Amino acid sequence: MSSTPAENPHSVADLPKSWDPSSVEADLYEGWVAAGYFTADATSDRPGYSIVLPPPNVTGSLHMGHALDHTLMDALTRRKRMQGFEVLWLPGMDHAGIATQTLVEKRLAEQGLTKEELGREAFVEKVWEWKRESGGTIQGQMRRIGDGVDWSRDRFTMDEGLSRAVQTIFKRLYDDGLIYRAERLVNWSPVLQTAISDIEVKFEEVEGELVSLRYGSLDDAEPHVIVATTRVETMLGDTAVAVHPDDERYRDLIGTTLEHPITGRRIPIVADDYVDPEFGTGAVKITPAHDPNDFELGRRHGLPMPTIMDKAGRIADTGTHFDGMDRFEARVKVREELAREGRIVAEKRPYLHSVGHSERSGEAIEPRLSLQWFVAVDRLAKAAGDAVRGGDTVIHPKSQEPRWFAWVDDMHDWTISRQLWWGHRIPIWYGPDGEVECFGPDDTPPAGWEQDPDVLDTWFSSGLWPFSTMGWPERTEDLAKFYPTSVLVTGYDILFFWVARMMMFGTYVSQDAAITEGAQQDSGAQVPFRDVFLHGLVRDQHGKKMSKSRGNGIDPLDWVDRFGADALRFTLARGANPGSDLSVGEDHAQSSRNFANKIFNATKFALMNGAAPGELADRALLTDADRWILDRLEQVRAEVDGAFERYEFSKACEALYHFAWDEVCDWYLEIAKVQFAEEESAARTRTVLGVVLDDLLRLLHPFVPFVTETLWKVLTGGESLVVASWPQPSGVPADADSARRIADLERLVTEIRRFRSDQGLKPSQKVPARLVGVDAADLAALAPVVASLARLTDPEEGFAPSASIEVRLTGATVGVELDTSGTVDVGAEIARLKKDLATAEKELAGTTAKLGNAEFLGKAPEKVVDKIRARQQVATEEIERIGARLAELGHA
Repeated sequence: MSSTPAENPHSVADLPKSWDPSSVEADLYEGWVAAGYFTADATSDRPGYSIVLPPPNVTGSLHMGHALDHTLMDALTRRKRMQGFEVLWLPGMDHAGIATQTLVEKRLAEQGLTKEELGREAFVEKVWEWKRESGGTIQGQMRRIGDGVDWSRDRFTMDEGLSRAVQTIFKRLYDDGLIYRAERLVNWSPVLQTAISDIEVKFEEVEGELVSLRYGSLDDAEPHVIVATTRVETMLGDTAVAVHPDDERYRDLIGTTLEHPITGRRIPIVADDYVDPEFGTGAVKITPAHDPNDFELGRRHGLPMPTIMDKAGRIADTGTHFDGMDRFEARVKVREELAREGRIVAEKRPYLHSVGHSERSGEAIEPRLSLQWFVAVDRLAKAAGDAVRGGDTVIHPKSQEPRWFAWVDDMHDWTISRQLWWGHRIPIWYGPDGEVECFGPDDTPPAGWEQDPDVLDTWFSSGLWPFSTMGWPERTEDLAKFYPTSVLVTGYDILFFWVARMMMFGTYVSQDAAITEGAQQDSGAQVPFRDVFLHGLVRDQHGKKMSKSRGNGIDPLDWVDRFGADALRFTLARGANPGSDLSVGEDHAQSSRNFANKIFNATKFALMNGAAPGELADRALLTDADRWILDRLEQVRAEVDGAFERYEFSKACEALYHFAWDEVCDWYLEIAKVQFAEEESAARTRTVLGVVLDDLLRLLHPFVPFVTETLWKVLTGGESLVVASWPQPSGVPADADSARRIADLERLVTEIRRFRSDQGLKPSQKVPARLVGVDAADLAALAPVVASLARLTDPEEGFAPSASIEVRLTGATVGVELDTSGTVDVGAEIARLKKDLATAEKELAGTTAKLGNAEFLGKAPEKVVDKIRARQQVATEEIERIGARLAELGHA
């Protein structure tokens, strides 16, 4: 248990009248940063604990997904710091190649300029200028929600050190034969005029058309096939028609050729198992340069692969009059020409189908054959998969493992080149005589050599994030102390795109001397993080995904302004279960704000009554309520610790919420008021309450740092909760007798309050009453507390009760006789009793049915059957008791 400093420089007068987050949060946060609480010391002798922040885009701003990520990481690091670890939570930002270049190009367009007019070097300098002036909005927002990151180690993926890491690993992979250049099919953005990654392609259902067209003769008696397509313009690039080898309809046509309807080329009919003979006509057109499946089939059969569109998505190099047309214009014109020739067999429109669109520019993606740089992933992906199979990295929840293995065990080579100017330039140089060489960061290319114009996919540099941010490839104190990192916290939706890349690169460099020498390792340091915690997506209160198009997005900073950062954080953490999506709405934020207010008011009340942590008295001198609340504190501490270790943030928050509100505030504080009035117990009660609040505020701090810091400093006089110690096990066995008596007290008081409510008595109205059977129920010592909480007074001489109730407790039934002097509503009392009777009868029927089920009795454990028998007995006694009471009221 905690103890207070000898002198407390603070007093309750230092607290505001009510909790107003906006008046304290900013100053508290900047005070923490200025004090250096979040700055990690790589030379300390404390055990290291580290998390690297998933780097948000430099163009971005905080959304609810970020806020959830940051809240959970902050909770983990704050707790570990309090537990005595040397904690590094390393922040940074991603240069976001496409997003940033697009943004700056738009700004230039507003000035009537293009990047081509500026030239590459001048344009890149414009991007850096924008980054210095406007980038990093999200950093200020991180401070608003209380992120305890080490700002002294803030990183950017285009920093000199990280750029060195990129060049180093590129050269190593290239020299190992794991990076190569080839013509492959890629996701092409005609607007951005670059290849883009899979994660930047969003599939949407669109209304298009399905056109069935005829290849070969227009005479049904002559060789011909019918194929269907949603992209009729791509037929200009068809180099074959494919059928299934066992399809009897086309057996005689396999190996023959048909004339292309527009270009006049002769194209073969090939047989391939890829074709589904049951789908459509069983024949498909093959456009290898513009369809992923057609590309693979084309490779198998050695087909020509003409690219029929330029970088802007215009028809090109077909030798037809369609050259120069936009692809969508050509779609109409080609269909019209085929119709004039009588080759359109059928048209279906609208035809709903899924089409990939660029997340950044919004247009339909064009699969396009292009010369690009690739990473050969087989060896790297196997190592990433083996790391999880071997337990070096553990995925939480385990249910996400199959998705992980499905991806890494069937990964395709990764397109890493982008036709952009902003990003890490590919370190490949070309000599005047056709030489090709990769140069590392310390190499100087010969004069006259030209560098490859492409830049690397943003995911390439962010894949190095866990170790490049700590100084790799140099040997640094940070790598020795904090690598491998302890846990990666991120959404399950980028498990493949980002996590897999970090695992591939992390395992690849695992034997590098900069990492293996001195790094914190207990299993070879072969992974970038020990745990991967995957949380779900934040959805609106109706469970729908938040999006701009739906208009249901929530700005987390709006909630900070209206409800406070603690309310935002507690709402998100309380809903965070491993791998599960969470739904949030304003009512959740209001509830969390009310919780912060409750904690504030309860602690302020305790302070006003002299509560302060200190040395606890011998347990034998404490009351049942004191022992019970201390035991519950210990049980909740254990629950919270266990939940943290399992990344079950929701369970930790639920345990703390209900302990704080339901037990500390609703019961112990009310009991403490009675004990404050008793000279013998007052001082001990103040200490117990102080100890409970001290540890409760510590346990809550990772989730709600601002209100807890404000209260704890006044309660204890301590420096800061950020550097306070985490509550430790008390080592004191729980007192089951005290817990039982308090549970009986709660039941008794609750029933009396319900009876009073049923009778229409005012909450403040005191009623003369006599408790019967409290000795048998072992509640004699708590009778004054019952009377106080239930607003009962001692009966005077000649007391004549006009109403009574009976409450069955653990070991006995307590009767409560009251003199309501005509205020009892007999009708309401009968209605209440009949309601209780119906409940008891339902319970009796249910338990009797189970006990009469031979199959259940044969399978159920003996303890379960005994519990049901006990419930049946209680229900029987309740029916008898209520029946007798109804008879007294003349309603048998």
